[in-house]
This record gives sequence, structure tokens and C-alpha cells, in this order.
Amino acid sequence: MQTPHADQHAVPPSRRALVHLGVCVVLVGLNLRTVFSSFSAILPEITAAAGLPSWAVTALTTAPVTLLGVFAPLAPRLARRFGAEHVLLGAMALLALGLALRGLPLPGAGAVPLLLAGTVACGAAIALGNVLLPSLVKRDFAHRLGLMSGLYTTAICASAALGAGLTYPALQATGSWRASLALWAVPAVAVVALLVPVAARHRAAAPGAPAGGGPGPWRSPVAWQVTGFMVFQAMMSFSVFAWLAPILRDRGIDGATAGLIVAVSIVLQMTGSLFAPALAVRLRDQRVLNAALALMAGGGFVLSIFGPLPLIWVWTGLLGLGQGALTAVALTMIALRTRSPAMAVRLSGMMQGVGYGLGSSGTFLVGQLLDATGGFAAAGALFAVVGTLAAVFGWQAGRARLIRE
Repeated sequence: MQTPHADQHAVPPSRRALVHLGVCVVLVGLNLRTVFSSFSAILPEITAAAGLPSWAVTALTTAPVTLLGVFAPLAPRLARRFGAEHVLLGAMALLALGLALRGLPLPGAGAVPLLLAGTVACGAAIALGNVLLPSLVKRDFAHRLGLMSGLYTTAICASAALGAGLTYPALQATGSWRASLALWAVPAVAVVALLVPVAARHRAAAPGAPAGGGPGPWRSPVAWQVTGFMVFQAMMSFSVFAWLAPILRDRGIDGATAGLIVAVSIVLQMTGSLFAPALAVRLRDQRVLNAALALMAGGGFVLSIFGPLPLIWVWTGLLGLGQGALTAVALTMIALRTRSPAMAVRLSGMMQGVGYGLGSSGTFLVGQLLDATGGFAAAGALFAVVGTLAAVFGWQAGRARLIRE
């Protein structure tokens, strides 16, 4: 028997409450990637000013992605015990705290301890938010599934763009790397304030309340196909995020032009993530769509490395549009392959825990191949394989079947 607190409302929400929740879902998404891109945007300045050792730079750039996989499986348990709205509120408060910690001075201890503490807090909070958003959309916006999935995944893409594009100007305006990092706590605090009435409308689940009955997703072939799809799209997604600009520079493109190309690619990611979920929910099944987007993203990645340089805008545009749409449809599979919000949050925890945990290896592998070969040709071959595997798992995940409950 399922617990009503975790899965459904005792009283159907009003239209006004749904609009408020929808705004909160989008704004939460708009805060879920700034921790990654804001730090990377001013990494040389932080390293020079704070004297960061190489081990700290490695930890601070890789730990948030790793923590997405570590903490994601906890989200379903916390949601069953305390209610999804209360856990999301706590996650955003933790995110605001973590973002603020990164910019606080710690007399006598240097920058590393608070940077690490803030990064760990942000990684844990983002993992919870990643898992809970699809289940809330499944529960409260089943009638607008494509629209809401598109809006919140686009917001996630936009958060990466905002962190990358606004942190350096903030550094120039304030003259302080600490202030330019801490500023990102402000929008997180605003979302916390908006989530307080959302949480207040929902009672927390009774302590020790049982989970929904029936088998869990870990024994479901469908769930593993969706999870495999997530793994390979995440490998491409994080690698693009970390390595597209260096790939362009390695091909002889100057820094300003490379930055503009990356910015346009991110805009196209947002475009793809906005429209792909709406298309996915209208299709009888998503096999062709999933496979086509995986091949489009993988092909764009490979062509960005090997394709004729005069067409680099085409290749990176193909990559951006395909990657944004691919990420969005992978997350939309959570709602399309489950019957209930209870199973949606359990599948979300599984696929994002495994997906981000293994998917983060893509960035590491590209770095290792670059060190071993001195170029990106081996990475291009790697992602030809990764894109193909994403298409295979996407085809399987796209079949019109539901996880048994």
C-alpha cells in the first residue's frame, strides 16, 4: 500500500497552488548548475589569489559531479519519510548555505576548507533536487508533462550558462573572487523563500511510513535500460561541459571565438531541452527519438573534433541541439516509464545515482586520453562509441512499457 503523503495530495491543489509550484520547479532548476560553471569560470583567478594546490583544484572540479551519484539514491528514502516538498525545501536551503560558504573567509585556515565544505554541501543538495523535480512533475503536472519537463530542463541548462557567463563580470565588478562566488547564494535563498509556503501546504510523511508496495526499480529490466541511457548521455553531457572549449582551442580557434561558439551551443542546448519533452510525450513510443538524438549528440561531438573546421559552427550547433534534447528526453523517461509518483522518485534516484556516478567518468577519461596522446583524436573515437551505446540503450528505453509496481 502506498503512503498518501509521498505520492498524492489529500486535497487536490488549486490552480493558484499549481502555478506557484510550477514557478518553484523552474526556479529550482535555474539553481542546479551554477556551482559547476561559476567556479570553472574564474578558476585561474581563484588559483592565483588563494594559492590552491593541484589536488584541491581536482577535488573542487570533480567532487560535485561525483556527489550527484553518491547522494541521489537517498532522495527517495527522504521523500518517503518527510515528504518531497519538505526535502526539496531542505535541499535548497543546503544549496544556499553551500554557495555562501564558498565565498566566506576563514581567518588562519585559507580558502580550501570552506571551498571544500561548500562544494560538498552543494553537491548533496543538487543531487536531491535532481531526483525530486521529475517526481513532482509526474505527480502534479501529468496534464502538462511535456511543457513542464521542457521548462525545468531548459532552466537547468540556463543555470550552467548563467554561471559561466556572469561570474567573471561579477569578479570584475566586485574585485573579489569570494564575492563573485557567494553572489550565487542570493537566487537560491529567494527560491527557499518561495518554497516555504509549498512545504507548508503539505504534511510531512509519518516517520517510518512504508514505501510503496511491490518490486523496486532495481530488479526491473525497463529501469536498467532507462538507467543505461542516462549513463551514456551523462558521459557526453559532462564531457561537453568540461572539454568543448579546450577542443576548439586545440583546433586553432582563438579564445574569444571559442567562447562565442560555446555560448551559441548552450543556447541551442536550451532550445532542444525546451521542445524535446513535448515531442516525446506525444509519440506512441520514443525509440526513434531517443536513438536519433543520441546519434546527433555523439555525431556532433565527433565532428567537432574531426569535421572540417570551416563548418565548426554547424558541428557545435548539432552537438548543442542534440545534447540539450537528449538530456531532456532522458529525464522525461522517468515520468513516461512509471505509473505512480512513488515509483517515479525511486526510478529517478536509481537512474541519476548510477547515471551521474558512472557518467562523470567521461570527463576523467577525456583528460586521461589527452594526457596519454597529446590530442583529442582518441576522445573523438571514444565518443563515437559512447554515442552509439546511448542510441542502443535509448532505443530499448523508448519502448512503450512501464515498470511493474
